[in-house]
Amino acid sequence: MSAPAGGRRRPYRNDRRAQAAAVTRTTILDTALRLFVEHGYAKVTIGDIAREAGTAVPTVYASTGGKSAILTVLMNRGVDDPVVERTLDAVRTAPDARAAVAAMAHGVRLDNERHLDVVQVMITAAAVERHVEEALTQVATAYRQALGVLTERLAELGALRPGLSRERATDMLWFLLGLPSWRLFVAERGWSWDETERWLAQQAAAALIAEPDDNDNDNDS
Repeated sequence: MSAPAGGRRRPYRNDRRAQAAAVTRTTILDTALRLFVEHGYAKVTIGDIAREAGTAVPTVYASTGGKSAILTVLMNRGVDDPVVERTLDAVRTAPDARAAVAAMAHGVRLDNERHLDVVQVMITAAAVERHVEEALTQVATAYRQALGVLTERLAELGALRPGLSRERATDMLWFLLGLPSWRLFVAERGWSWDETERWLAQQAAAALIAEPDDNDNDNDS
């Protein structure tokens, strides 16, 4: 049977090429991350990535760019992970303060657990490449803004500890739930993810949520 007139098969062929390109790009990114973790960002070359990914050096550049561009794409996997928006929705709709804190702690735990390798590579790479340092700063800013959603929810619920500004509360959340804490407990000290999530959530609740006596004293003053 002959092909339909008018080149109707072209979209199909284009789709297949696009799918193949997407598979190649994913393979390159996954291979690069593995090599960065195993050998250190500074020691890995584009040639190493191409060889391990089973492709050519020009293909790596065309698909993902240079090393810093690859690392930025890997970093954005964490920023754009669907768990981020699901977590923020859960925090915004939490029925009470402790549920809001628990939702945020669990969500950032999942995001860090999935992308801890990328974060560790970025921190070491930032020491040698300015572009990576700037990208890491952008990630930290976006992360802190996301934590601010919890601060806003606690304020809406009237549960924020008296005398604690929203900016100061977000600073405290960054200290407790930000990137450094998960690396410290899990990667450096060997805590389990469950233990770390539970303890950090407890500390965040204790630091930010007003106790009944706090509100009584505030009303009496």
